[in-house]
Amino acid sequence: MQLLSAFGLADAADRQVKTFSGGMRRRLDIAASIVVTPQLLVLDEPTTGLDPRSRNEVWGIVRALVAAGTTVVLTTQYLEEADALADRIAVMDRGRVIAEGTPGDLKAAVGSGRLRVRVAEPEQREAVAAVLGRTLGTEIVRDRDPAVLSARTDDAEAVAAALGDLARARHPIASFSLGQPSLDEVFLTLTGEPVPTGDHAADAGVPAA
Repeated sequence: MQLLSAFGLADAADRQVKTFSGGMRRRLDIAASIVVTPQLLVLDEPTTGLDPRSRNEVWGIVRALVAAGTTVVLTTQYLEEADALADRIAVMDRGRVIAEGTPGDLKAAVGSGRLRVRVAEPEQREAVAAVLGRTLGTEIVRDRDPAVLSARTDDAEAVAAALGDLARARHPIASFSLGQPSLDEVFLTLTGEPVPTGDHAADAGVPAA
């Protein structure tokens, strides 16, 4: 009962598991795995298909396990999850490890600066990409989000010039940021192609401690 309470399942203790939501089942799976506290716990895509709230709950459980001294190896197709949880990451593409290191190491390997732009109107993304490419003189990456573009750059003056060119061309943007690349952008750079899906999806092996 102590584990059920710790994992927020005490109120469902008398219910059949088949009535549990996806998030509840994932939490129950992890609770069953630590009836005897393990030194090493392997989790295979524990948050796939979960809503954001349930995913955050599982993240909290993983962090608590690590804080208690358990080494967690977690595989995931959500690179932002690897970024949030991992001390070290091994990035796999089509069955091969293509990069390994801390999240900071991987981001630094593809450049310390990244401009990220969200266009106000997704149908204008290609026009915005053309202006950015012309002014920045670098490759413009199309994010999976149809309103988002990014480019590798450390030149704040060039970014300011590009934003001015967009304003003069009347291509409104909703927001922009200049900072480290995301792990999604790291993957795009490492593979030279969009993040694949299905049988060829990228996996990140995440030693969380």
